[in-house]
Amino acid sequence: MSAKNVEIIQQSGTEIFIPLNKLKKSPNNARKTPHSEASIEAYAASIAAKGILQNLVVEPELDGDGAATGFYFVTIGEGRRLAQLLRVKRKEIKKAEPIRCVIDTANDAFEISLDENVTRENMHPADQFEAFKKLAEERGFGAEEIAARFGVTPHVVRQRLRLGAVSPKLMQIYRDGDLALDQLMAFAIAEDHARQEAAYERLSYNRDASTIRRLLTETHVAATDRRAVFVGAEAYTEVGGTILRDLFTEDRGGYFEDVALLDLLVMAKLGREATSLQEAEGWKWVQVHLDYPHSHGLRRAYPQPVDLSAEDQAALDAAQAEFDSLTEQYESAEELPDEVDARLGELETVIERLEAKRQAYDADDVARCGAFVILNHDGTVRVERGFMRAEDEKPEPETQDQSGEAEGGDAEGDNLGAEDEDADDHKPLSDILIRDLTAHRTLGLRLALSEQPEVAIVAVTHALAAQIFYRGADAHVLDIRLVNTMLASHADGIDDTKAGKAWADHHARWAAQMPRDVTDLWSFVVELDHDSRIALFAHCVALTVNAVRLPSERRPRAVATANRLAEAVSLDMTAHWAPTVQAYLGRVTKTHILAAVREAVSNEAADWMTDMKKQDMAEAAEQSLVGTGWLPVLMRTPRIGQEPAEHPQADAVTETNSDAYSVAAE
Repeated sequence: MSAKNVEIIQQSGTEIFIPLNKLKKSPNNARKTPHSEASIEAYAASIAAKGILQNLVVEPELDGDGAATGFYFVTIGEGRRLAQLLRVKRKEIKKAEPIRCVIDTANDAFEISLDENVTRENMHPADQFEAFKKLAEERGFGAEEIAARFGVTPHVVRQRLRLGAVSPKLMQIYRDGDLALDQLMAFAIAEDHARQEAAYERLSYNRDASTIRRLLTETHVAATDRRAVFVGAEAYTEVGGTILRDLFTEDRGGYFEDVALLDLLVMAKLGREATSLQEAEGWKWVQVHLDYPHSHGLRRAYPQPVDLSAEDQAALDAAQAEFDSLTEQYESAEELPDEVDARLGELETVIERLEAKRQAYDADDVARCGAFVILNHDGTVRVERGFMRAEDEKPEPETQDQSGEAEGGDAEGDNLGAEDEDADDHKPLSDILIRDLTAHRTLGLRLALSEQPEVAIVAVTHALAAQIFYRGADAHVLDIRLVNTMLASHADGIDDTKAGKAWADHHARWAAQMPRDVTDLWSFVVELDHDSRIALFAHCVALTVNAVRLPSERRPRAVATANRLAEAVSLDMTAHWAPTVQAYLGRVTKTHILAAVREAVSNEAADWMTDMKKQDMAEAAEQSLVGTGWLPVLMRTPRIGQEPAEHPQADAVTETNSDAYSVAAE
């Protein structure tokens, strides 16, 4: 061996500075999987801020004759070498930058490389979180500066700072292994240690992260809540409202903490909308409500068809003609030019505005009626018009009945001034006699009506329409009492759905045709052609359908009848409802979500979602179920002879006896 080589061996264990461009990756490095880009970035940031804190361990490269080549293999510290090369690429240092190294020719290069990567213990995450917090509090470092010094993103730093601020009591529980990291993250959504600890004390066997978040935000309002959407985060924070944000999940805008302030802002904004509506349209009164007041008990007037003015008709014809022309011109185009698309949108707006003028409220109704301004399920404003209070109703004119006295009059007959006539001749009929005679007449009506089905249809249609469209008007002779179950009290937001709006439009079209005076209703029904009369009859009957299943009720025979009715009308709920996160998937257990995907898509699709968190699973399932036509068992129309219980796997509906009732648990 040459003298030079002997000299190198003698220097084993000494510290020297070696130019960066003289260092090479060691073929004996035990780490075969390359360093990640993130780790190299972190090394580079740390070295730039603090220098290389730990020497590289190297051995000299020898040629085939055993002579030193002047280059060195990096046995320990390859990540630091790569980080310095990255800094060269960024022109932060020169390629010949001296690197402090320790030469080791005494130990086996492969073994010490393996030892470096195996014989060590990472810092406990809790120590790391608290250390970051200490840098921020004691050194005054901001998230950006800490991120630059440690090669992570500012968002990661903010997450670690938030975790470092968790209650010391909970942090110790985490250190002891009785809390998982995702649970600690959930506690970090709130910064108040007392609230965090109180939420921990309330936990039972279910310590899921979502449960912890729910406990810590139960007095807040999510940014997706209709009130928050309506007011907006900017308007809320401008007046001092605070928003709690979760740094560890997609919080969709956070949680509005001051619920009282938010409600105040909602009602104030609705009030401004109500004032503008009253000034613009002239209603006698306008009331503001967060939800539609279904129990208002007021009769409602509807807009009536009116002719457009010559000017509006001309404008409508021109807009429609231009719209039709553009549509025809670009019918075969794969994509509309931006200016054409914009123009079609403008024309649609004009056409809708002018078409809306074809119906208008009677000026007398506007002067006597009012409107409700309501916050919609999606955070938009909803206006319901034409409601008349009892004190604003016109008094009913007195009518003469067949007993000889005016309805609502006294029991004394009119004095004709004939003093010589017997006063008894002018007394009204007794109540007993009136009851007797009208009972016989009722029996006659029953017999006659039973023989004339077409007139029976008229009578039933009249009785139903009188109760539906004329509240408080006791004008029907059939003893049929209509019960209309308000579905909005059972399903939040149902009025805002496509089906809800379609029903409201259908009802409004009939209401607009009703005569103003209920005494004219019989003639109206009689004068309808047969198809229209049957259509009105069907609409009125449909309003009485009630297939809602309540936990407090046991109506197995009614449920069976509802299934038969669904079969008879070929009900397909896929036209009205879809399994979204809000409507279903976010309100059932993960087991139900996976069962739905497994049934509608495939076992593989369900297996792919198995390890997801509840919210992520629900969102993924919603996308998977699009276009599949899948429905919960409760919403399916059974085929003849087939009960829904034959498909229990996708819904928690079981029927062990005729009175059984259960629903998917939320």
